[in-house]
Amino acid sequence: MKKYVAAIDQGTTSTRFMIFDHSGNIIAVNQKEHRQIFPKPGWVEHDPLEIWARVQEVMRGALQESGLQSADIAAIGVTNQRETTVVWDKSTGKPVYNAIVWQDTRTDILCNELAKDGGQDRLREKTGLPLATYFSGPKIKWILDNVDSVRAKAEKGELAFGNIDSWVIWNLTGAHVTDVTNASRTLLMNLHTLDWDADTLKLLNIPRAILPEIRSSSEIYGTAKIILEGVPVAGDLGDQQAALFGQTCFSAGEAKNTYGTGCFMLMNMGEIPVPSKSGLLTTLGYKIGNQKAVYALEGSIAVTGSLVQWLRDNLGIIQKSSDVETLAQTVEDSGGIYFVPAFSGLYAPYWKSDARGAIVGMTRYVNKGHIARAALEATAYQTCEVLDAMEADSGVKLTALKVDGGMVFNELLMQFQSDILDVPVVRPKVAETTALGAAYAAGLAVGFWKNYDELRANWGVDKRWIPKMSSNQREGLYSGWKKAVTRTFDWVE
Repeated sequence: MKKYVAAIDQGTTSTRFMIFDHSGNIIAVNQKEHRQIFPKPGWVEHDPLEIWARVQEVMRGALQESGLQSADIAAIGVTNQRETTVVWDKSTGKPVYNAIVWQDTRTDILCNELAKDGGQDRLREKTGLPLATYFSGPKIKWILDNVDSVRAKAEKGELAFGNIDSWVIWNLTGAHVTDVTNASRTLLMNLHTLDWDADTLKLLNIPRAILPEIRSSSEIYGTAKIILEGVPVAGDLGDQQAALFGQTCFSAGEAKNTYGTGCFMLMNMGEIPVPSKSGLLTTLGYKIGNQKAVYALEGSIAVTGSLVQWLRDNLGIIQKSSDVETLAQTVEDSGGIYFVPAFSGLYAPYWKSDARGAIVGMTRYVNKGHIARAALEATAYQTCEVLDAMEADSGVKLTALKVDGGMVFNELLMQFQSDILDVPVVRPKVAETTALGAAYAAGLAVGFWKNYDELRANWGVDKRWIPKMSSNQREGLYSGWKKAVTRTFDWVE
């Protein structure tokens, strides 16, 4: 009996390979960052070949650390930064252009043009998504229209498109596939048929021949041809859906929030896609084998953890990301300032690609500590706006918020999050639930785990934060945030 399941977690800033046992405990982990490429303001790219090199490096690193090999691993799951778009040549395996990252805003003119007929929500009924630079479809069109000779090759079926999951699985197994969760982030998949939508493909002038086959989130797509040769690759979930699954949010009304490069709150809505009237996304939660698809409502925030990286890399006020909490604790509050990090516009619930970042309320009293604290509080405020929208759309009042991701070990942030939401915030024993969710999906596909009950039994509480703030203070701070957000609107003409 093979004792372990592994997961490739390919994120926006780094790639991890994690190995889990049957109880969901981490046996080994290896992680490496990759370059962030900024060719122009608002443009964000990655090198797909560098990402694939990192995937191989972290796989080898974790296996070396653990002393495990193919015979010990039952299956591999894949989870990934969503919407990040790769187009590559099927014969050479070489990308025709850098990966265009989900945060990239170069397609804003195209999205605005498309919105002139039918508005920003013209595709919402079919796709659950607004027209926005965030999603893959406009990025594919940009590559086809702007890279020499690419469109002609695409029309001949010589090229392949994929989000990062497809790119990794193709390199690992040779299969050109994606799952319903990743396909639901392209603006090209019909939520109801779970297939590529012919009308939308025509609208964006994207040939169907370049698109991967849409499969469930838990089935065998192929077997690994390198490193873990012969091991089934059997799970595929976009990172936020993987975290929903890893947090065992299997019942309608259960929700989680992941604190990573961006921040993403998802609520399980059951087997019917619930349209949003409050600026959220209707998306796929997961689809396990032949079972019915499960849908979710999502609130997406573009900049949270990456704001801390910006303080580190661009301003140099901290040496490493974990220093932000220490610096923020040197002051009692944010000194009256608000930091709205609309570096890539504003996502949920505003969807304003023309917004840009701002620090408001500045006086000479403000120091580095206040800026660090305001940066952390920005994550909590943005999450509060998303929760308000989610409660309005779903009719469900959250009694607690399950949290995961790298920032949940920041005590100051988690306490402020609980205070501003006025609900308990709960961190599970395994906070890296993105990789765990992908491992769960892969393990279910090969019978390593039998059912959801086994997965639920693995979930346990590590820490719980309880709100301590008075209602007057909470309302005052939150209304100040709302005022600050309006100052970022309509900045780019």
